[in-house]
Amino acid sequence: MTPPAHASPALPGRDLSSWITAARPPRAEVDPFKPYGFFLEQERHDAGRIVNSGVILLTNKECPWRCVMCDLWKHTTTESVPSGAIGRQIEFALRQFNSRPEQLKLYNSGSFFDPAAIPVSDYADITRTISFATHVIVESHPRLIGEKAVRLRDLLAGSLEVAMGLETTHPQVLPRLNKKFDLGHFARAAEFLRSHQISLRAFVLVKPPFMDEAEELEWAVKSAEFAFACGATAVSLIPTRGGNGAMERLAEAGGFAPPRLATLERALDASLELQRGRVFADLWDLEQFSRCADCLAARRDRLRAVNLSQNALPAIDCPACGGL
Repeated sequence: MTPPAHASPALPGRDLSSWITAARPPRAEVDPFKPYGFFLEQERHDAGRIVNSGVILLTNKECPWRCVMCDLWKHTTTESVPSGAIGRQIEFALRQFNSRPEQLKLYNSGSFFDPAAIPVSDYADITRTISFATHVIVESHPRLIGEKAVRLRDLLAGSLEVAMGLETTHPQVLPRLNKKFDLGHFARAAEFLRSHQISLRAFVLVKPPFMDEAEELEWAVKSAEFAFACGATAVSLIPTRGGNGAMERLAEAGGFAPPRLATLERALDASLELQRGRVFADLWDLEQFSRCADCLAARRDRLRAVNLSQNALPAIDCPACGGL
């Protein structure tokens, strides 16, 4: 069990961002004219249909914040990409898809509305390139929500949704993540989006660092409930991963241990019971949270089925591990 947030000695009292960046492994080599990732997936739409969704992981300048658990900086640049580069990245990814997806997620390892990452002058070119999409999802830090979101909405042929990382509502844990926002910032950003007819989804961490293991399920569900109360139509539950250097230092100091697969499963089931909106479990690198090779494939398939159906399904009965 990890110690409670107030007991962890792992972080310095000042200059937390420097402590986080000093622990980093090397940055990956990226091409400013190509996305660092892209793939097709299916997702349950807010209207209840299953839609084909294209995910494009854009290469751009690193986010100005230094969140303690973030590893997205690994595929970013240290300088802003040239004007027009983002549009070329999107075109490159679309050429690899075998069809035009109805929904597009343009995720850029930070905030779409950070002008150092996505030039505002590129919005018109980007929206022309994706005019086939009926729904577009971008991501942003709550403190960057404002008129740029409205500008993008107005240029799109389809509807806009913004994904914001709420992470957790735990009053001791959220300030220690170095996110540089509080729940008031999140709520006000959510209200701005709602008032401008822009949908909201929230990212919620399952067992973030500094959280007592006995609290991890409770706070995942509480955080999802807060997001829905702010008007989110979807919550993505993300099991907290290591791999960015800082998390390994925290693990050594007793401030972090990754969640078990069973915790993600229970958080998904319990959050769906709220019946406030769609809830998705993030399945990326799911094997690192599994303690049993015998049932991993079946449990992954169950989570995928729950994501698509938004209905509770029987837990996998594994005689080897008992569902740990």
